[in-house]
Amino acid sequence: MNTSGHAADDVRDDAAGLHLAPFRGLRYVPERVGSLAAVTSPPYDVVVRPDGLLHLESADPHNIVRLILPQAITAGTRHRKAAVTLDRWLADGVLAPDPEPALYVYEQHGDGILQRGIIGALELSTPAEGVVLPHEDVMPHVVEDRAALMRTTAANLEPLLLTYVGEGDGAGEVVERTVQRPPLLATTTEDGFHHRLWAVTDPAEQATVSAGLARHQALIADGHHRWATYLRLREEHPSPGPWNYGLVLLIDTARYPLRVRAIHRLLNRLPVADALAALDGAFRVRRVEQPLPEAMEALAEATTEGNAFLLAGDGAFHLVDRPDAALLDRTIRTDRPDAWRTLDATVLHSTLLENVWHIPDAPEDISYIHDTKAAVEQAERRGGTAVLMHPVREEVVRDLARQGVTMPRKSTSFGPKPATGLVLRSLALD
Repeated sequence: MNTSGHAADDVRDDAAGLHLAPFRGLRYVPERVGSLAAVTSPPYDVVVRPDGLLHLESADPHNIVRLILPQAITAGTRHRKAAVTLDRWLADGVLAPDPEPALYVYEQHGDGILQRGIIGALELSTPAEGVVLPHEDVMPHVVEDRAALMRTTAANLEPLLLTYVGEGDGAGEVVERTVQRPPLLATTTEDGFHHRLWAVTDPAEQATVSAGLARHQALIADGHHRWATYLRLREEHPSPGPWNYGLVLLIDTARYPLRVRAIHRLLNRLPVADALAALDGAFRVRRVEQPLPEAMEALAEATTEGNAFLLAGDGAFHLVDRPDAALLDRTIRTDRPDAWRTLDATVLHSTLLENVWHIPDAPEDISYIHDTKAAVEQAERRGGTAVLMHPVREEVVRDLARQGVTMPRKSTSFGPKPATGLVLRSLALD
């Protein structure tokens, strides 16, 4: 989706925009690992299944998942284990810092999409400053866990994904010039995506990037919990220094539009039969006698007329739409814009979860799953209900964020997401 029509809204007149600083990246030493593909991982919150975690751990003894999702009985032990592992890999030469500070141009392509952007250490700002715009709420226990991990390892282990809308600025020109050179690394991950990374060390080119970004604001596309973690750790380290910055990947979506996908809900303790029974009179319910791809198409068509969801978990699909207007008026707060009040995620959380199904928003009750098929399979295995969602448009997300209005947590999944493990940031080196 090309959002270049919104470019003017992305520019800040006061020039107090994005400040992206170079840093000495920590990178795997190719000779010390089986392959770069074998040591990478999806972002921590995408690796949700135990079998996926085990698969990554067994791919290579130095897979980055051992740092981002360390396994131990207690949280404190997990975080200390990650710190010890990181120190050992540095001492053994598995990871090594680049010789000089750089901004990194990152490219990934596959599945019909090409994405290019710049990885750097971004100066942190609060939502009130309007430079980096969050669009989703966060879960405190996740922020606490990520904060403890970053605090203990003194490292940013994976970049957040941020977007901005460029205007043919110098930053984009540096990206396009850089990709004509041989890359620092190139690898193809298990999902078929090709990844390349370049270091921009020339001070003149770094200055061009800085000037190009200085008048822009960015939207957090992926990484709200890690951004909240960055801000918490900055408060703990009030003196100017490395904790004032966080590792990010910035994508100009005027040049390289992202895909926006939904994140589905798995209601672990609610059988489908009970979920459907509670909807009587509140929503229209229709059984969809088709396979998953066609059922998702039916969901997409239904959302053109209003709020709609697809329930699964009992071996069938059930299309839920046309909510009772009086029920919505009674259950959805009125002090938010209409664009927020009519979001599927708003109706799901405010109306269905809170008032119809009475499901607490707790990890043991609700799991958030990116993959549609996995959500259905887990619901069937656990006897729960998968609530399959249709994605919201990027311009809706950006417009709400500019108004300072956050969406319900896990409302969107922007992608493709950067591979974790290609470049890390050690705060001890900055």
